[in-house]
Amino acid sequence: MQYRIDKKSGNKLSVLGFGCMHFPGLFGKPDLHKTGELVMRSVESGVNYFDTAWMYPGSEETIGTIFRNNNIRSRIYIATKLPFILIKNSGGPADFEKFFNQSLLRLKTDYIDYYLLHMISDLDQWVKLKKAGIEEWITQKKKSGQIRSIGFSYHGSGSEFLKIIDDYDWENCLIQYNYSDENFQAGVTGLRAASQKMPVMIMEPLLGGKLASGLPKDAVKIFQKANVNLSPAGWALNWIWNQGEVTTVLSGMSNMEQLDENLRLAASSSVNMLTDDDQIVYKSVLKIVNRACKIRCTGCNYCMPCPAGVNIPGSFSAYNTRYSLGFIQGMKHHVMSTGLISEQGSGPGLCTNCGKCERLCPQKISIMKELNTVREKMEPWWYRLIGACARAFLGRKRKNARK
Repeated sequence: MQYRIDKKSGNKLSVLGFGCMHFPGLFGKPDLHKTGELVMRSVESGVNYFDTAWMYPGSEETIGTIFRNNNIRSRIYIATKLPFILIKNSGGPADFEKFFNQSLLRLKTDYIDYYLLHMISDLDQWVKLKKAGIEEWITQKKKSGQIRSIGFSYHGSGSEFLKIIDDYDWENCLIQYNYSDENFQAGVTGLRAASQKMPVMIMEPLLGGKLASGLPKDAVKIFQKANVNLSPAGWALNWIWNQGEVTTVLSGMSNMEQLDENLRLAASSSVNMLTDDDQIVYKSVLKIVNRACKIRCTGCNYCMPCPAGVNIPGSFSAYNTRYSLGFIQGMKHHVMSTGLISEQGSGPGLCTNCGKCERLCPQKISIMKELNTVREKMEPWWYRLIGACARAFLGRKRKNARK
């Protein structure tokens, strides 16, 4: 196993981290035996970073039990997350404390190595948390030793990410990043900026498996011609590990075959491992993936921030993803980028046709027209109904959580 240094704490973190959202078993009820085998195999092979969250059903309890039963807590680093979307301003420190203590109880530990604010998407969300007393609460938890490193996971635009990392002395962050999403959300610009200040963990390195088993056949052939012994998943992971700004790459491994392949890849990974010829291969693959690109948005973010709160680059990226990597992946991007279940949201339906974005767009995209197209294609009646039901459900959850 290769390791990279957390410049804030000095911790040696494995370049391969275990993403704990999709353990084998039924949804919300992971198979303890199968998961235990995977976790222990990974630990024995050098993996020492495990990423879970309060909102991953059954995950915290499962790994907490495995760590306790095998007496390995001191050998690993646990990352878990505060469910931001379940907290209202009026909840304040009482809510923070409640969710944090529930995570401690589930994980069967008395401290969290890496504690993240879950699914932050813009500076306003962070400002609201500050008004609710999050900074003072973090200071107290850091002083007591219950939180060793504080950070956030991010799902918003590149411009908002840069604002957030400049507004607080963060100690880690988690971003989505892969060769298909180099300019999506925080993107390469955010990665490089954040890495100057803190360790950066990577989620979605395989884009939900699409870059492993969902590529067009022509793209797979290009990879195979370049290196018959390296799978599409290997190409995807190597692209990320090649970059020294990356600390740890999370992978949700649900069977032993996936784990063994990732362990082999991680063991041989290094910074600047890719050749010029390798980079040409990625560009060729991306040309095929992007053939179905409908809107030529580069994700430069000149159009942001939108006065009405629309995540314009995120909306366009999700729309393009629908046609390049499939309907499900496109809808997943749309949900994450436009805040389907958040109180305000940032979807294309918020557009007021003010025209400010079009005056700033260097690509001269007819943004208002394209946003209307995205709304028609990505937000049918059943999508809006699901969003309304989800927001109502979460509203009740927030209310019950404060009782």
